[in-house]
Amino acid sequence: MLLIAAMAITLGCARETLRSGDLIFVGIPMDYSLEDDSMSSAIADATGDGELNIIHVAIADVYSEGTWIIDATIRRGVDRHPLDTFLCDFTLKDGSLPVFEVMRLKDSRRAASFVENAKKYLGLPYDTRFLPDNGALYCSELVRESYLGGDGKPLFDEFPMNFRDREGNMPLYWEQLFAILGMDVPQDVPGTNPQEMSSSPLLRPVNLSRDFWK
Repeated sequence: MLLIAAMAITLGCARETLRSGDLIFVGIPMDYSLEDDSMSSAIADATGDGELNIIHVAIADVYSEGTWIIDATIRRGVDRHPLDTFLCDFTLKDGSLPVFEVMRLKDSRRAASFVENAKKYLGLPYDTRFLPDNGALYCSELVRESYLGGDGKPLFDEFPMNFRDREGNMPLYWEQLFAILGMDVPQDVPGTNPQEMSSSPLLRPVNLSRDFWK
């Protein structure tokens, strides 16, 4: 019995490898202070509801010769770049890395096709308006548009978008940004955010070695 228990513990702690189609969620601690004028800070205020604020999601594209990342950011738009570039882009201002939570579809048989779908959007601009069907994509919108079921419909649900902080106030950043864009803050417009997506019942956590990110 002791041997069986020991084997169960060993298997439960077994390390996995990153695969194409895995989703990498970028999280920062609730008490981490970002630049006041950064979009990441505003997103963290709007979506954080646990120990981590999940501020971004990216798609892994893994080959024998290396790991690439497909994601949508203000800096690069929808882009495919090496893992090292991704890590550099998300290095925190104190030089440390954020928390990376890797999630995999419980049914990942079509993962390769989801990655190929994402590549169709390369070159599109980042969607600073956070609106659907406008020729631009934000990070979780890229994932939703790329991960489609056999019926062609997105696997991930939409939710009313929230831009308010934990106290229910609208951060100045969002008011200024959307004023420049000549539009109201799209509060409650259907959309996605990485915090909600990370808790999808379609996903399971992947147990990577901590050394993977070094």
